[in-house]
Amino acid sequence: MIEKESLKIEDYKTVRDAVFERLRKAILDGFFKPGERLVENQIAEEMGVSRTPVREAIRRLEIEKLVVNLPRKGVMVAPINESQVKEIFNIRGALEGLAVKLAIDNIDSKTLKQMEKILQEMDEAIKKGDLNKEVECNTRFHDCIINASESSKLSEMLRNIHDQIQRFRHRSLSVEGRPQIALSEHQDILQAIKERDKNKAEQLIKNHIENAGKALLKKIHEDGNFKVLS
Repeated sequence: MIEKESLKIEDYKTVRDAVFERLRKAILDGFFKPGERLVENQIAEEMGVSRTPVREAIRRLEIEKLVVNLPRKGVMVAPINESQVKEIFNIRGALEGLAVKLAIDNIDSKTLKQMEKILQEMDEAIKKGDLNKEVECNTRFHDCIINASESSKLSEMLRNIHDQIQRFRHRSLSVEGRPQIALSEHQDILQAIKERDKNKAEQLIKNHIENAGKALLKKIHEDGNFKVLS
């Protein structure tokens, strides 16, 4: 959870860019929840800036579909739509299935060792109950595969999708037992990559992403806070 004082802007870059990046990170990290209203005055006060850069940042976030501006409701973090979640995870599964097949042609021993280390760190994070570290390791593991695909267009498409689901990863991994299952799935994917078995790796990563989507939907329904855009 991000503390309120951490929203304050330092002088290391332009205020406009700093506000945008800090707000974007706060949404992706789950500080601002889906459906939560964003009040310009309050955010500006907490960041120690004027309303202008906050307003500009919100416009940029609208373009990225991370916030919406609804009549009579104002600006809020983009709500979760169940059908959209399913669609995003289906597309992600197909694209990462292709990415892992391409990665197997290019991946080297250095990257394989890096992926092994990431999974060791993830295992340690699970034992400590460090959810933030678990999410970080999960992201880095998938990034290794995407980078090894050496496809700039595929990488661009997957980065966009990952940005959309990054804010949900904490919730998916917060489902009881899911972190251990995700770790095991990652280990199986890595083993298939080492064996250079493209079909197996593709199916494993598709199953893994499907299971992650199911865990997210389960958590959202349990929390009872599905928000559907009207």
